[in-house]
Parts: sequence; C-alpha cells; structure tokens
Amino acid sequence: MSPSALEVLPGRSPFLPVCAAILAAAAAAVVAAVAVASPAPAAAPQLERAVTPRGDLLPEERATIALFERARGSVVFISTLDLVRDIFSRNVEEIPRGTGSGFIWDDAGHVITNYHVIEGASAATIKLADGRAYQATLVGASPAHDIAVLRIEVDFKRPPPVPIGTSADLRVGQRVYAIGNPFGLDWTLTTGIVSALDRSLAPSGSGREIEHLIQTDAAINPGNSGGPLLDSAGRLIGINASILSPSGASAGIGFAIPVDTVMRVVPQIIRYGKYRRPSLGIQIDDNVNARLQEAFGRKGVFVLGVGHASAAAKAGLRALRVDADGRTVAGDIVTSVGGKPVDTVARLLSRLEDFQVGDTVTLEILRDGQSMRVPVTLESGS
Repeated sequence: MSPSALEVLPGRSPFLPVCAAILAAAAAAVVAAVAVASPAPAAAPQLERAVTPRGDLLPEERATIALFERARGSVVFISTLDLVRDIFSRNVEEIPRGTGSGFIWDDAGHVITNYHVIEGASAATIKLADGRAYQATLVGASPAHDIAVLRIEVDFKRPPPVPIGTSADLRVGQRVYAIGNPFGLDWTLTTGIVSALDRSLAPSGSGREIEHLIQTDAAINPGNSGGPLLDSAGRLIGINASILSPSGASAGIGFAIPVDTVMRVVPQIIRYGKYRRPSLGIQIDDNVNARLQEAFGRKGVFVLGVGHASAAAKAGLRALRVDADGRTVAGDIVTSVGGKPVDTVARLLSRLEDFQVGDTVTLEILRDGQSMRVPVTLESGS
C-alpha cells in the first residue's frame, strides 16, 4: 500500500472525527452566546404590596372638604317636566324636560334657582341630598334677573339655609366654590377663583342687562345653573347662571348673579310673587333712542313720555315733543343715574336696579343743551 493512500474502513468516513470536532466547538459557542444573551430567571410575582402612609391632609384640603360637607345638604337637584300631547291618542303626558340646581333659602322651604331652569316647565321636583324628593310650587320669578323662587309646601325636616355673604367687596383672585349637578351628576364640587367682576350680560329675551356679574373659572356646566357660588367661608356670593363657551361645555368662563342682586330681588318675589322694579315713570325705547342719538348727536336716554302723576312728573321731567312747525324737539336726556353714566335704555334700567322703590336718586339730564341735576323718588314699575 502506498504511504499516501488512505485506508478507508468499511462503514466509516475519514471526515467524521474532524466534523464532530467542528460541530462540538460551534455548539459550545452557541451555548455560550445564549448564556450571555438570555435574561436571568424572572422573580416570583409580588401579589401583595404594602400601603404607603399618606400623612395628614393639607390644611387647604381639609378646609375644602369641610366647606363641601357643610353646604352639601343645602343644595338641591331640580328636575322639570313638560306636558306633551300624543298625536295619535291625543292624550296629554308629562315627560322629562331638564335638570338644574338650586339651594335652600330659608326655613319656610323656599328654594332659589335660575328662571331659565324652570321656564316653560309644567312641574318641578326637588330632590334633597339625603334622597328625599318633593313636588315644588312656583312662588314667582324675575326673568330680567334670571331668578326664580320655588317652595316645598309639605312639612318636613328642612336642611339648613345657605349662609348669606356679600358680593360688593369681592376681589379678583379670591377663591370660590361651586356646587351643583352638571350633566345630571349630582352634588358635584368645582373650585376656582374670581376671574373678573362687574361683568354685564343680558339674559336671552329679557332685553335688559344684569349688572355686577361675577366671572369665575370654576367649572360651570349645563346643570350647574341655579346652584350656589360660595366663598372660602362657605357663604353665598352668587347664583351660577351661565357659561361662555362655543361647545356648550365649560371653557373656564362662567358667570354668577351676585348675591347683592339676589338679596334685592328674592324678598320681593316671596312677598309679592314678582319683582317690583324701581321706575322713573317715563316712556323709553331702545330702537327709537338709537335713532334720536344719531339725529341729535347726543348721548344718553331720551325721555319719550312722562306718566301722569308719576315720579318723573313730580320731579318735573320733560318729554320729547313736536312743535307747531312739525319739528321734533328733544325733551330731557338722561345722561347719568346716581353718578353713573348711561347711554342706552338697557344701561339706564340696570342703573336703577342699584336702588329700591322709595329711594331718591339724582339724575343728570341735558335740557336745552344745559346739564342739570334732578332728584327723583323712585316708584314701582311693572
């Protein structure tokens, strides 16, 4: 046999020992790589966790909680019904109309809310925080102020009335709290600050402005209407009334009727069933007034007529007239009420709201181009 010849044994390849060595080395490398890349075995799941103590609530949190718990029982949920006639059976049925908020006013069972909450409704139900519900009767309303007074007639253990504060001394930046039922979510608390003061807004269809409105960034949504706006002492400073929002939801701009206005209007509604607004006893019209301002080049409110034996007549006010040549002659033009300027009919009526029937107020008027001051004792208007 030649020295270079390989002896091949039957059934055995000369490459097997070499291949086996190569495969063994590769396998070892793979095992080593896997050992390096594989994570450590997972720890056993921790089924229970220890609770971390939170410590005491902050003083501000405790104060807010206490305020809400004191005021919650005085806030009510109002749901209204509407009468509809079935077009097929001709039967008249009551269906849900809407919801809103309100608050207990006194121990006689009077409840305050917005007029627009109950406007057009056939019936209203008042639900208390403890779950009791009662049918309410309408005592009266002032649409111009968007205020309505309801009453629970039955004898029951009443929640305490909301403590009354003041609104004339409010400051921008002051903390405020709103409680109500937004979107039907009952007894909801939102907080914010007084964003601005002395805003003016005309309720829809009233033709008159409500003065001294409180602007707040506390979230006020549909259903909050009629609920109380409170200061940090838990006192009523306003009635949540409306929002300014293109979407219909809170955009951080809400308005509340100031409690000083409420204090003037509500007692009269309870006593007379309506608000007796202070009046001069003169005839005025916003559209005519705008044309006369343009024609005469004068700012103010033109007196179009003076009622017989009215407060204005007793004060000697003069009305617009037509002379013998058919020319329109301006009478008195009211330029301020109580030292505050007026340039529209709505502003004049709003200025009068700062007074009560029987008060004597000083008017500044233009008569024949001359400025004059005239005292007038206000009478009851319609």
